[in-house]
Amino acid sequence: MRRGKRDFYRIAPLVGPPAPGLKRFRKKTLTSNAEYSIDTIMNIQYRVSLTVASFAFALANWLPNTISAADLKEAKVTQVIQDVRILPSDASPRPAAVNDNVHQGTAVQTGIQSRSELTFKDQTITRLGEKTIFSVGEGARTIDLGSGQILLYVPKKSGGAKVKMGPVTAAITGTTILANVNPSGVTTFIVLEGGACMYLDSVGQSLFVGAGQKLTFDPVTNRLEDPVDVDLNQVLTSPLVKDFRRLPSAPLIEQTIQNRHRSAGWANGSDALARAVRVAAGANSIGTATPDQFLRALNSLFARSNAQEICEYVGAAVRARPDLAPQIVVAALKVSRISPRTDFKDFKQPVGEGISCDEVNCIIQAAIAAHPSAAREIVDAAMAAAPLLRDCISAAAARPCPVANAFAEPRMIDTINPANQEPVSPEQPPSSSSD
Repeated sequence: MRRGKRDFYRIAPLVGPPAPGLKRFRKKTLTSNAEYSIDTIMNIQYRVSLTVASFAFALANWLPNTISAADLKEAKVTQVIQDVRILPSDASPRPAAVNDNVHQGTAVQTGIQSRSELTFKDQTITRLGEKTIFSVGEGARTIDLGSGQILLYVPKKSGGAKVKMGPVTAAITGTTILANVNPSGVTTFIVLEGGACMYLDSVGQSLFVGAGQKLTFDPVTNRLEDPVDVDLNQVLTSPLVKDFRRLPSAPLIEQTIQNRHRSAGWANGSDALARAVRVAAGANSIGTATPDQFLRALNSLFARSNAQEICEYVGAAVRARPDLAPQIVVAALKVSRISPRTDFKDFKQPVGEGISCDEVNCIIQAAIAAHPSAAREIVDAAMAAAPLLRDCISAAAARPCPVANAFAEPRMIDTINPANQEPVSPEQPPSSSSD
């Protein structure tokens, strides 16, 4: 089958007959033996409406109907340590007491060496550090951090929340975070478990921050910096953790710490790269290798690796040489397209294509996760190198956070730009099984 310019591949469970005008093929995914269908859609108008409808359907599932926006419009004070004041919009400030209600538009302020805890109806917990100004935002499920530090725990499937920190907005669901805004405007954001989508609308930037990572925003540079790994054991010594009751998400935070220790063992990827740079390319080290030497060494690894290993090498290579991120992705896509992939032997590809959307997704996301601020360059390079895979690349770039940089085709800009709609949480739609 020859793929025309207007063909589009939609992966869906193999249930029921194909829709009118669609041709169906069978494949197996990278990580599962379950069969899926690929429907070829020839009408570009149907393609656009399907994309927008799917996006809207996903949003509806990500924000469960069982949770009302009102559940984050009022909180109860559940702990007070020293000097904590409630600042109503229509009355004089007064000392806070346990069981006081904090309504939308009302601020809470803590003094020196003072802290407080607020609990919302949906069991979302907000803890305030010293010299902090916090308020329940005017928007649905929005929290405003004017200055100081907060710890925020949002239960799974609770409807999520937005945290506004000056020009930066975080969209979270089922996550525990620490956020700090200092008087200079420098903002730090740490994810203890789960994940968050960070938006800087003024420059159209969005980044994903994963568990065990910290993101920093400096108003001088007016950019979100790439997330970096942090020592969660050190983070847990914060008074917002140790001076309060045990968090409901404590087991998940402990699991995050264990996962981070295990993932630290993936130095093997860099070790293999270092050996390849010396042996295959003749360079002394990864850092001193020329771009040509480094890519030649990387291609030698790709040539003898399976699909999953290629993804892991992409991540390790981009972390080792972030200056070559676009070229690394292009090399991975090319070797995957020309090499017989035993992982996808049951997938009937169009003539001349030896790669699936699963593999494209893995490569693109591994590269973006390793160097988020280069996402635009990574996606542009991938599309230029493999234009027939444009739809797969666009879909990969939009997860887990809808991008603010407009990677996708122009018809998608209004759908995914945070300036035109509420930021979307990175949490996947809930499954039918219980947590």
